[in-house]
Amino acid sequence: MQQDKHPDYRPVVFRDRAAGYAFLTRSTATSEQTIEWDDGETYPVVDVEISSESHPFYTGKARTVDTEGRVARFERRYGGEGTG
Repeated sequence: MQQDKHPDYRPVVFRDRAAGYAFLTRSTATSEQTIEWDDGETYPVVDVEISSESHPFYTGKARTVDTEGRVARFERRYGGEGTG
Protein backbone atom coordinates (compact mmCIF):
# COMPACT_ATOMS: atom_id res chain seq x y z
CA MET A 1 0.00 0.00 0.00
CA GLN A 2 1.41 3.38 -0.95
CA GLN A 3 1.92 5.88 1.84
CA ASP A 4 -0.09 9.16 2.02
CA LYS A 5 -2.66 8.08 -0.61
CA HIS A 6 -5.27 6.42 1.56
CA PRO A 7 -7.56 8.01 4.15
CA ASP A 8 -7.02 7.32 7.83
CA TYR A 9 -8.82 4.11 8.86
CA ARG A 10 -9.58 4.18 12.57
CA PRO A 11 -12.25 3.30 15.19
CA VAL A 12 -15.41 5.44 14.89
CA VAL A 13 -18.73 5.35 16.78
CA PHE A 14 -21.90 5.50 14.67
CA ARG A 15 -24.91 6.74 16.66
CA ASP A 16 -28.60 6.43 15.75
CA ARG A 17 -30.21 9.15 17.82
CA ALA A 18 -33.79 8.10 16.98
CA ALA A 19 -33.28 4.62 18.44
CA GLY A 20 -30.75 5.55 21.11
CA TYR A 21 -28.31 3.02 19.68
CA ALA A 22 -24.59 3.32 19.00
CA PHE A 23 -21.93 0.93 17.80
CA LEU A 24 -18.16 1.04 17.48
CA THR A 25 -16.54 0.01 14.23
CA ARG A 26 -13.64 1.00 12.01
CA SER A 27 -14.18 3.57 9.27
CA THR A 28 -12.64 6.42 7.30
CA ALA A 29 -15.54 8.73 8.27
CA THR A 30 -14.51 11.92 10.03
CA SER A 31 -16.28 14.02 12.63
CA GLU A 32 -15.55 16.95 14.91
CA GLN A 33 -17.74 15.46 17.67
CA THR A 34 -16.35 12.88 20.07
CA ILE A 35 -17.85 10.46 22.57
CA GLU A 36 -16.43 8.51 25.47
CA TRP A 37 -17.09 4.82 24.85
CA ASP A 38 -17.62 2.01 27.39
CA ASP A 39 -13.92 1.12 27.36
CA GLY A 40 -12.98 4.61 28.60
CA GLU A 41 -11.49 5.70 25.26
CA THR A 42 -12.69 8.76 23.31
CA TYR A 43 -13.72 8.20 19.68
CA PRO A 44 -15.14 10.41 16.92
CA VAL A 45 -18.93 10.00 16.64
CA VAL A 46 -20.99 10.14 13.42
CA ASP A 47 -24.77 10.58 13.74
CA VAL A 48 -26.86 8.55 11.30
CA GLU A 49 -30.57 8.80 10.54
CA ILE A 50 -31.29 5.08 10.22
CA SER A 51 -29.55 2.00 11.56
CA SER A 52 -30.57 -1.63 11.99
CA GLU A 53 -32.24 -0.64 15.28
CA SER A 54 -34.64 1.83 13.65
CA HIS A 55 -35.06 0.57 10.07
CA PRO A 56 -38.56 -0.90 9.50
CA PHE A 57 -37.22 -4.00 7.74
CA TYR A 58 -35.04 -5.02 10.69
CA THR A 59 -37.54 -4.04 13.41
CA GLY A 60 -40.36 -6.05 11.83
CA LYS A 61 -42.55 -3.00 11.24
CA ALA A 62 -42.21 -3.05 7.46
CA ARG A 63 -45.38 -2.82 5.40
CA THR A 64 -46.15 -5.68 3.08
CA VAL A 65 -47.04 -4.94 -0.52
CA ASP A 66 -50.42 -6.17 -1.75
CA THR A 67 -49.27 -8.06 -4.85
CA GLU A 68 -52.52 -9.94 -5.28
CA GLY A 69 -54.42 -6.66 -5.51
CA ARG A 70 -52.00 -5.44 -8.15
CA VAL A 71 -52.49 -8.54 -10.28
CA ALA A 72 -56.29 -8.30 -10.03
CA ARG A 73 -56.19 -4.63 -11.01
CA PHE A 74 -53.98 -5.43 -14.00
CA GLU A 75 -56.35 -8.17 -15.15
CA ARG A 76 -59.35 -5.86 -14.82
CA ARG A 77 -57.64 -3.21 -16.93
CA TYR A 78 -56.14 -5.34 -19.65
CA GLY A 79 -58.33 -8.45 -19.68
CA GLY A 80 -58.05 -11.52 -17.57
CA GLU A 81 -57.66 -14.70 -19.61
CA GLY A 82 -55.48 -13.74 -22.57
CA THR A 83 -57.31 -12.58 -25.68
CA GLY A 84 -54.93 -13.86 -28.33
